[in-house]
Amino acid sequence: MSDDNSQSTNGSSKTLMEKLVQVFTGEPQSKEELVDVLVDATDRDLIKPSTKQMLEGVLEVSDMRVRDIMIPRSHMVTVDISQTIEEFLPTMIDSAHSRFPVTNEDIDHIEGMLLAKDLLPYAFSKEASELCIADLLRPAMIIPESKKVEPLLKEFRQERYHMAIVVDEYGGVSGLVTIEDILELIVGEIEDEHDDMLEREIRHLSGNVYQVKALTELEDFNEYFNSGFNEEEADTIGGIVIHGFGHMPKRGESTSLDKFKFKVVSCDRRRIQQMQVTVPDGHTINGKLAD
Repeated sequence: MSDDNSQSTNGSSKTLMEKLVQVFTGEPQSKEELVDVLVDATDRDLIKPSTKQMLEGVLEVSDMRVRDIMIPRSHMVTVDISQTIEEFLPTMIDSAHSRFPVTNEDIDHIEGMLLAKDLLPYAFSKEASELCIADLLRPAMIIPESKKVEPLLKEFRQERYHMAIVVDEYGGVSGLVTIEDILELIVGEIEDEHDDMLEREIRHLSGNVYQVKALTELEDFNEYFNSGFNEEEADTIGGIVIHGFGHMPKRGESTSLDKFKFKVVSCDRRRIQQMQVTVPDGHTINGKLAD
C-alpha cells in the first residue's frame, strides 16, 4: 500500500465524493443518481463490476463515521503495561494480530501501541525475560467516534498509522479501527489465510449483537443462529430482511423478524450490504446461550 499523500486541485483537497461527481459532470445531481450512472456503465460494459463495487464503496465511505465500522472495546485484544513477555506472548500468538493497544490498569487508560515486529530483535535474546513493554511503546492515535471515515483514511496515509483508538464523548474507550477496516469497505474483504468464510460473514460485536453480511446464505444463517427462516422464500438473509421490510430500507432502519432485530448498517438503492442482528436473550447460538 502506498503512503503517498492525497493529491489536491488548485491548492485545495477535494473529497472522494466531489472527485466522482466531477467525473460525471452534467449528469447525476445526487449520490443516488450517481449510483444509477455506475450501474448503467456496468450494464454497458464501460466499467467492470469490480470497479463499480469499489466506486460504490467510496461513496459509502464518504458518509460513514468511525462509530459505524469500529471494532467494539469488548473485542479489543490488549496488553497490560505491567505484563512480562511470558505473560502476554500466548495472547499475541492466539490473536495473530500485529498491533496491540497497551493499557495501564484498565482499557480506558491507553499508554500506547505495541507492534509485534518490535519484539523480533528480542526473540532469541536472554534479555527477553527482562524486557520492559514501556521501552517499546509507540504513540497511539486517538480519535472520536463521530470522526468521518474518509478524512481518517487520509490521516492514516499521511501519518503512516494503521490503527486508531476510538473514544466516546466522555473520553472512555469505545473500540478501535484499522486501515484495513476502511479499505475493506472500498475493495471488499481482504482475506487472510487464517480467515474462515463464515467468520467473515458473521462477526460478534458485543453481548447478543452481531454484524452480518446481507449476502450470507440463509442456510448458514439458520444454522449459526439456530433460527428457522424459510429457505424457500430467499437464498440469503438479506432477502428475508427486505421481504420483512416490504420496501428497500435505508441505512439505520430496523425491523424485527421472529424475535430477531435487524438494523441496516450499509446499503444502496438496490441492496442491503451489512446489518446488525440482535439475538433474543436466552437464544442458543452455535450451541451457546446468547448473553
